[in-house]
Amino acid sequence: MTTHAMKLVTIVCEAYAKAVVTKLLRDIGAHGYTLFAVEGDGSRGRREADIPEFTNIQVEVIVPPEVATALLTRLEKEFFPCYGMIAFESDVRVLRPNKF
Repeated sequence: MTTHAMKLVTIVCEAYAKAVVTKLLRDIGAHGYTLFAVEGDGSRGRREADIPEFTNIQVEVIVPPEVATALLTRLEKEFFPCYGMIAFESDVRVLRPNKF
């Protein structure tokens, strides 16, 4: 089995940002993403998932390291000032790098 180093970028943000975040993923070169509604509690208080327009979403995308860096840079500069959002990256290893 041969695995390949990639980055998993996780973005948690208000659902209101869904369209602009997914557009950024396409523009930055991501081949796909996983998105789901989430709820939690943090510095901005409790966010329930029962009202779709006011819930948080979590977006996960696996990309090469250079794409992860570009994505996080753009999120920080262009999106953090406008939306409630956090983002982080993790090291992952994949079996089929051409899928990402």
